[in-house]
Amino acid sequence: METFLANHWLDMLTTILGLAYIILEYRASIWLWVVGFFMQSLGIVLYYQKGLYADCGMEFYYLVMTLYGFFHWIRKSSSTSGKASRYVAISHIPLRSAMLWTFITLVAWGILYWFLSTYTDSTVPIADAFTTSLSFMGIWALARKYLEQWLIWIVVDVVTCGLYYYKDIPFKASLYGLYVIIAIMGYRKWRMKMHENCQKELS
Repeated sequence: METFLANHWLDMLTTILGLAYIILEYRASIWLWVVGFFMQSLGIVLYYQKGLYADCGMEFYYLVMTLYGFFHWIRKSSSTSGKASRYVAISHIPLRSAMLWTFITLVAWGILYWFLSTYTDSTVPIADAFTTSLSFMGIWALARKYLEQWLIWIVVDVVTCGLYYYKDIPFKASLYGLYVIIAIMGYRKWRMKMHENCQKELS
């Protein structure tokens, strides 16, 4: 038991933080960024130890986007009536931005796959590169508070769940399985909140 805890304590801790993170994201709470900062800092160590180098590098990007997302979310936006709302509202990804980020994701996937297969000992370069490159778009969409960020994370979470089980990170693998369910629920909740906000704007 002691050996198991010694080998998996970081996995367990980041799993607990990850669960808190997804619950706060589901509730559209700004505190998700605070929890995320600590989770991602510890994730850098965990992924490096497990040889998930793309995921490890991704955590540095997450840290930057965490700060961006926090300050973007607390920025007040004005409604059509001239009254200020507390936080930036949930909205859809503009089509032009979606097309641009899709292109960026595909290019990043190719580059990361080439890098991992050429310069590292990664045994899962395709999956590691895919989840990492798609996560670039996912965290940006979350930071901008776009509804479709949930759809992106559903894809990422399904692939990551299988990847982490394969790489012997069982607790976080189980967490990502739970993420899939919460992401589906989160999408429905955010869509409902967005429609409610639109009704308030029109009334």
